Amino acid sequence: MLRLLYVLILGLVGAGIVHISILFMLPSYSERDVWSKLSAVAAPYTVVKLGPDIMDGSAVAAANPLLLAAACRFDLAEAPVRVQSEGSVPFWSLSIYDNNGLNNFSITDRISNDRALDFIALSPAQMQEIRGRVPEEFDRSVFVESGLEEGVVLVRVFLSDDTWQGAVDAFLRNLSCRPLDLS
Repeated sequence: MLRLLYVLILGLVGAGIVHISILFMLPSYSERDVWSKLSAVAAPYTVVKLGPDIMDGSAVAAANPLLLAAACRFDLAEAPVRVQSEGSVPFWSLSIYDNNGLNNFSITDRISNDRALDFIALSPAQMQEIRGRVPEEFDRSVFVESGLEEGVVLVRVFLSDDTWQGAVDAFLRNLSCRPLDLS
């Protein structure tokens, strides 16, 4: 019985040490999130190619060497955001994250008939404003209504082998993220 009490006290002390250590490390990790790094590197609506130089040592940089990624921050309180790119790549995916890193929406190239990336995110009020009078230039666009005000659009492109390097680089270089004027 005495041994059981000793083991329980030792476990509680160990758990306390681990929890206190985590609390002391938390500030350094919270300053290294993707939102903070993107804010430090670029203004909203600026496409940033994510790589080891930008994401220095974070999990995003080391996630998968065959998936190249680019991101841009947006603010739907200002205007809807339109994300486009030209070209053919083996696979692309687009995700919207809030400023806490929670995934709000995801699509892949399989949603588009011609596998082209043409995506528009709007707030509910902006969607009401544009509904019923969508200009012809948006007839192939994918519209998504989002409750977010601020967020990050993350585009990932699969680099299956070195023969696709030029096409993938061109796709990411042509990637645009811009506010959309509804008037």
